Amino acid sequence: MARFLLSLRVNMAYWPLHDTQKILEQNEKMWAFLEDLMKKGLVKDFGIFSDGETGFLICEGAATDVYMVANTFLPYTSSEVHEIIPYEKQKEIFRAVCKAAIADRKK
Repeated sequence: MARFLLSLRVNMAYWPLHDTQKILEQNEKMWAFLEDLMKKGLVKDFGIFSDGETGFLICEGAATDVYMVANTFLPYTSSEVHEIIPYEKQKEIFRAVCKAAIADRKK
């Protein structure tokens, strides 16, 4: 199953900056949806960075599922999505690429 890192940034233009009640209501809706995604196993981890405007999600699943997650919070947040290649797989692929390049140079 593929893993993805979503970097999130709050889009302040869409938040009711001067109405604390509405800000709380919006956050409650987003938290409820996020918790539902966690229960379903699509979102494995979520955190906010100390600046209060950026954060991350770790997702597992198909790219189409992650696309849905990334676009669910629009326009309140924007995101960058990066597929995570596990360490052992990265090491295996990199070794194969290097060995092929070495073999090619010997020809």
